[in-house]
Amino acid sequence: MTDATLSPEGAKAPEKTSAQPRSLYATDELTKKRNASEKRFQAYGIAAIGAGLFFLVVLAYSIISEGIPAFTRTVLTVEFTVTQEQFDDAESQLFKTRAYEAVFTEAMSAQFEQKDIQVPFDIAAIERIVGKPGSTIREFYRANPDKLGQPVAFELAASSRVDGYMNGRLTRDNITDSRFLMKSDLDLVDVLVESGIIQTVFNWPFITGADSGVDNPGGAGIGASVVGSFFMMLVVLFLSLPIGVAASIYLEEFAPQNKFTDLIEVNISNLAAVPSIVFGILGLAVFIQFMHLPQSAPIVGGLVLTLMTLPTIIISTRASLKAVPPSIRDAALGVGASKMQAVFHHVLPLAMPGILTGTIIGLAQALGETAPLLLIGMVGFVARGYPDGFVSGFMDPNSAMPAQIYTWAARSDFAFYEKAWGGIIVLLIFLLSMNILAIILRRRFERRW
Repeated sequence: MTDATLSPEGAKAPEKTSAQPRSLYATDELTKKRNASEKRFQAYGIAAIGAGLFFLVVLAYSIISEGIPAFTRTVLTVEFTVTQEQFDDAESQLFKTRAYEAVFTEAMSAQFEQKDIQVPFDIAAIERIVGKPGSTIREFYRANPDKLGQPVAFELAASSRVDGYMNGRLTRDNITDSRFLMKSDLDLVDVLVESGIIQTVFNWPFITGADSGVDNPGGAGIGASVVGSFFMMLVVLFLSLPIGVAASIYLEEFAPQNKFTDLIEVNISNLAAVPSIVFGILGLAVFIQFMHLPQSAPIVGGLVLTLMTLPTIIISTRASLKAVPPSIRDAALGVGASKMQAVFHHVLPLAMPGILTGTIIGLAQALGETAPLLLIGMVGFVARGYPDGFVSGFMDPNSAMPAQIYTWAARSDFAFYEKAWGGIIVLLIFLLSMNILAIILRRRFERRW
């Protein structure tokens, strides 16, 4: 009788092994290591996010704390009357502004007597506190002769050191006597503050004004530079958007795949990584020296930034077109649409959110560029005022916000340094507005399939 015919009772028992059957609820060593590795990776990610948020908060706090003083200014308000006789007498003298300063000093003395202020002062102390108000008073009455003989309240900006004393940047301990401010002048400042003659107000001239000389940080404003950036961005928008989108559509949908198109694609990718200062040198050589366009004009800055923005728009537009499912194209071609109809009627509308997002991000990047604008002469001190019209806004010399901020940061007076921080806040507001606009447009035109 063979083993195959053995009864179950006589069958050979299976050999016992040392390995026990594993429970589904038990965790082996390999699974423990894998779970620990996943937890470590999650911890690294949380730490990276936390570090990024920490540095973001530090950066935001630094910008806001340093830039807020730029939005306030210290002014000295004095109301007095200049008669026709005083005006004629001042205009007949050799040092006309000095004569108006004497009238201003007399008005200050009258206000001191009216408010029973017993603090000695002279013209030199007034000049150290409020500068030389004679030119401001003279320009006002020359422009408004009908105000002669009427009380007029003049709001004069205090000097940068008095403004620093008011906002806490300067104290009695770190102020040294100089021709700009004496320690004894602070007693007069304190009395003027208590009497309400000196007060801190919102600095509207910083928002609406233009750059000033190196000796007048209180009168410096960023308004003209904002207008210059606006006209410059108009040039970038109306050139880079149609050219970039048209080039992307051709390369992605119509261009044949050969060595020539491969070379173009490689060059576009390389141009996106070229430093911005190279585009500034190109703009200086081509648009100013060769084409003789006006130096420091927003149209030249717009052309330079258009060249810099085009690669970014082309790459983002091609990525948006490529993200549209091929079935959309096939369905359009299947019902008899031409290649162009399939692209412009079906593919392009679906890719529009990504195209708009890439365009606005490219414009935001161009808005913050400084190096190419410095090379073509769009520095801060050329922005002396607002343009006379729409066409002159493109052709007249002007500055841009990044170049204006750089100019202020390069000056030695700390008051200009505060202006630079304030300009950064204005620039960030513009950038955030553009990014918010990109998000809104993306949500508005987004379609799901």
